[in-house]
Amino acid sequence: MILKNTNVKIISLFIINFNRLDKEKNTMQKRQLSNLQNEIIRIKKEKNILLLVHNYISSEIQDVGDFCGDTLEISKKASCLNYDTIMVCGVRFMAETVKILSPNKTVLIPAQDAICPMVNMIDINSLNKIKEQHPKAIIVCYVNSNLETKINSDICCTSSNAKSIINSIPKDTEIIFIPDKNLGQNIANEVNRKNIITLDGYCPIHNDITQKMIIDKKKQYPNALVLVHPECTPEVVKLSDIVASTGKMIDLVKKINNNIIIVATEPGITYRLKNENPDKKIIPISENSICHDMKKINIDSVLESLNKIQYEITIEKKIIELVRKPMLNMLKY
Repeated sequence: MILKNTNVKIISLFIINFNRLDKEKNTMQKRQLSNLQNEIIRIKKEKNILLLVHNYISSEIQDVGDFCGDTLEISKKASCLNYDTIMVCGVRFMAETVKILSPNKTVLIPAQDAICPMVNMIDINSLNKIKEQHPKAIIVCYVNSNLETKINSDICCTSSNAKSIINSIPKDTEIIFIPDKNLGQNIANEVNRKNIITLDGYCPIHNDITQKMIIDKKKQYPNALVLVHPECTPEVVKLSDIVASTGKMIDLVKKINNNIIIVATEPGITYRLKNENPDKKIIPISENSICHDMKKINIDSVLESLNKIQYEITIEKKIIELVRKPMLNMLKY
C-alpha cells in the first residue's frame, strides 16, 4: 500500500506543490466558461476572495477555483496567501480546518448543510468510554471529524500522512484511531500493528465500494491498474495495485506508466485526472459513488455566497486555541 510520506520542510513543500498546481490550474481554465462562471470570477476578483475547491467538487466549480486540492492542500494554501476572505468549496470540516489554521481570516462555505457523514459517527461520550478502557493510548484523530473530538485527541491526521504518524508512535503504545475504521485498519494491516483500536466510523461512499465492483471493472479492463482510496474497506484494498489519498492520486497518475487506470473513489476527482493526463484512460469505479454533501455545493450556491458574503465559519477563539495543538502536530508529518 502506498501512503507516501515526505520529510521535506513544510515551507519548501508548499512552494513546490503550489507552483506546480497553479500551472495545472491555468491549463484547466483554458476551456470556455459559462456566463455564471465568468460572473463568479468577476466577483471574487472584485472582492478579493480566494476560492479553494476540493477535488470532489463538480467540474464547473473546479474550472473557476483559484486552487484545487485535498483538505490538507487547500488548508495550507489558505495560510500561505494574502487574502482576508476565503471561500472553501468542500464539506464543513474542511472549511473549519481552514479557519483553525488561518484564524484571522474570514472563511465562507457556499452550502452550510454540506456536512461529511463521518463527522457524526464519533462523539465525546464514545471517545471517553474507549479512553477509559485504554487510558495510556495515544488518540489519533482523522481530520474528517468534529471539533470536540479533535480537541480531545493527541494528534490529527489526513489520509496522506496517517501512516507516518502511526509509525512515529512507539510500537508498544496502544493507539485509538478515530473515526474511520477502514483507514485505521488498512494502516494497521500495512505496518503489521495489532494494537490499533478503531470505532465504527466510515465514509459511506468508500465503504460501499465492493470487491465485486473491482473484479467487474478488471474484467472490463484486464490491463488496468487499480487505484484505491484508503477509506475503502480492507477487503477492497487487497484487490488494489496502489492505495492513495486524493492528493497522492493526482501526483501518482502522472508518474504511472500504465495508460488505463481504474480509480476507486468519489468520481469528482476523475475530471481533474483526465484533464491533467489526456493520454491516459481514467475509469471511475462507479459514476454512482457520489458524495451528495459535496454536490450541495453548486454553481448557484457559490455565486450566491460570493454575492452576499454568507455562511461564514465562526469558531470561538478558545475552541480554536484548543484544537490548534493536535492540528499543528499533524503538519509536522
